[in-house]
Amino acid sequence: MPAWWESAPDSALWVRHLPPRTRAAVITLHGGPLDGHHPVRPWQLAALRMRPVLRSSASAVSLDETLLGQVRYRCKGWNDGDAEQDALRALSELGRLVGDVPVVLVGHAMGGRAALRVAAHPQVRGVVALAPWLPAGEPVAQLLGRSVLLVQGHDGRASGVQVWGYAERAREAGARAGVVVVRGGGPWMLRRAGAWHRTVASAVRQVSRPPAPGPQGVWSSSGPVFV
Repeated sequence: MPAWWESAPDSALWVRHLPPRTRAAVITLHGGPLDGHHPVRPWQLAALRMRPVLRSSASAVSLDETLLGQVRYRCKGWNDGDAEQDALRALSELGRLVGDVPVVLVGHAMGGRAALRVAAHPQVRGVVALAPWLPAGEPVAQLLGRSVLLVQGHDGRASGVQVWGYAERAREAGARAGVVVVRGGGPWMLRRAGAWHRTVASAVRQVSRPPAPGPQGVWSSSGPVFV
């Protein structure tokens, strides 16, 4: 398997770590604008910001059996669903590469929206959406049976009310959904970056595990958890 920077030019999946025997995968999806048809470059800020996010995710899983990767968009923007289609392409490539393994998607902003949109894919176990872009009326039916954690900065561009409303609708649709709020964290996850990264690791750990009996904790419907 070639290194991630040697991937085929039209590949939607960049593999950052591939263990000899893969049993699970964590895949990140970076943010982007509503419209943008220029090609994505690895050195763009939105893509660079996800590097420590992927490292934090890696700390929560066994690297002996977990593939780490990221979605490579064809172009920068959402563009009526381009990012969603690229996420589906990446999942298809993952299946051809390592077979039917459970996947946790970790998406930021636009990437969070794309990750939530493709959650019905049979390999997706759950989604960690960081400061997700959630326009009014975003669908939730595709989250049936999935674990979803929405992590929002206290002053993020998506209001806490909006994120919490999405989580409530997701639970009504049959998802295990919760909200974590990073106090003082902005939408780019730069303020209180350490808190964001610790929260990412915890969220990936929780989403990647099957539901356990007992107190609901972060999955509680009584309100968000603050960190």
